[in-house]
Amino acid sequence: MDLYYSPLEDETLTDPTAMFAEVSFLLLLAGGSTLKLQQQPDDQPESAQSFPNMPGGNFSEPEDPDYPDNSLQILQMPNIINMSYMEYPIPEHFPLIFEQIRENELDISEECSFQAILNHLNLTKNSDTFAVSRPVKHHNRLTWVLLEMKIYAILDVRETDQTFISYIWVYLRWDNEHIWWDPDKFCGIDHILVPTQLLWMPDVTIEEMTEQDKASPSPYLNIRNYGWVEFRNDQVVISSCKMRVYKFPFDVQSCNISFKSIMHSDDEITLFYNKNNTMITEWSRETMQTQYEWLFVSMSVTSKTVKHFGFNQTTIVYTVNMQRRSVLYIANFLLPVLFFLCLDFASLLMSDTGGEKIGFKITVLLAVTVMQLILNDILPSSSDKIPLIAVYCMGIFGLMLISLLETILVIHLIDKDASSQDNETTENRKLNESQENNSFHCCFLGIKKMSLCASSNNTPADGAPSVYKEVSSGHHTEVSLALEKLSDEIGEIKKTLTLLSCRNKNEKPGYWTRVAQKINKVFAGFYVVSTIAFLLTIFTMWYSADD
Repeated sequence: MDLYYSPLEDETLTDPTAMFAEVSFLLLLAGGSTLKLQQQPDDQPESAQSFPNMPGGNFSEPEDPDYPDNSLQILQMPNIINMSYMEYPIPEHFPLIFEQIRENELDISEECSFQAILNHLNLTKNSDTFAVSRPVKHHNRLTWVLLEMKIYAILDVRETDQTFISYIWVYLRWDNEHIWWDPDKFCGIDHILVPTQLLWMPDVTIEEMTEQDKASPSPYLNIRNYGWVEFRNDQVVISSCKMRVYKFPFDVQSCNISFKSIMHSDDEITLFYNKNNTMITEWSRETMQTQYEWLFVSMSVTSKTVKHFGFNQTTIVYTVNMQRRSVLYIANFLLPVLFFLCLDFASLLMSDTGGEKIGFKITVLLAVTVMQLILNDILPSSSDKIPLIAVYCMGIFGLMLISLLETILVIHLIDKDASSQDNETTENRKLNESQENNSFHCCFLGIKKMSLCASSNNTPADGAPSVYKEVSSGHHTEVSLALEKLSDEIGEIKKTLTLLSCRNKNEKPGYWTRVAQKINKVFAGFYVVSTIAFLLTIFTMWYSADD
């Protein structure tokens, strides 16, 4: 029975690419049989028969070792499917195609399937023969477990919590003495994949892990025909890591990821690893995807034997060395604190007579205090040594505090000198005023006496009052004019004394003012030298090789 479809019979034509995929899927479901599709037109030779959209047109398969002549056996199935570039089978004919294929299916040996190997090994879901105990034929024999680790990404390093978050790839390989088959008897199959529940797995765990990985582990094991079992798994590890932040933010951290067995001792399981640190570093560097704040430097591996609960256990320790990117910390923290110190240097040029200098220094000091509070939220409180960045902040804070205290002392001395000068000036002023008043009073009395004497001496004997009155009035006018001139001269004398006192103050400062000026000069030199020495010491310790 020929099944074909022509586009002339139906207006809806299925996409050729999709129909070719469907036919290929049906052929694969036929149990691995090989078909040779023939085309009905007589003018096309048999060697040119092909599927549409396949270059070359020849359908071939590799040689099958089960056949004695090592040649490809092609099943001739004429009149099953007739197709050309314009004719494709429709879905309604698929059941008939399946029926035709099953009737003419090649008799292939069942030993070529994976299920045959599972049946040979007795590995089924209902059988837990090999999943219960350690896979050795004698209890005295060791189980060798190869362990390798690669790091894909450094996700985060939390200084305050002292945790290290990484994304790693773990490879385990061990020997199962109960598993073996001859690939020649199973069509050359040398490995299969089975669920992890069917076989025993070593109970390897990570010592530093603080949180269990939420992602499910790999569900399959790869079994080799000679008994090797392989397990590969990717996981996010949140592990504890003791942070050494002495050189923060120029620090290099080393975090350990240690693998060991939970229950088995060294007499039962022996862990071994690749000891080439250069190779494992290159492997991780090639596979590294994300590093964020940290730069991957190197990775090394060592082993140690520790006695736990009365028996020895070997632990494989992978050490991940990484360096912090310090650019942002320099720009956001170190330089602002240094700028505040420069502002404090600039305050040395301000005048000490006003109160603006003290207010300015206190404001800068509070800004450094805010930076210290920010630093306290970054660094862990359980550090053995005081970090150098904390010493840097406290040192600058101390220098600025000393500068503030020096300014307060200098202003106090200047005020003390000014108050003493004010007292002297007040006393001198009172004395001068009293002397001036006395001299003015004496002069006034003398003039008055002189006027009275003159009036008495000039009185006529005959008692003519009109003449004497005219003379006395003229004399009083002269006295008033003399008093006015005297008062003007006294005002000029006062102004002269005031100018002289001001000149004396400018030319000859007080004792405490001179002391304050000397303190300022000495402190400015000490402040600059001590600050430069402190900064050079801190930066040298930061870039030194030892922690």
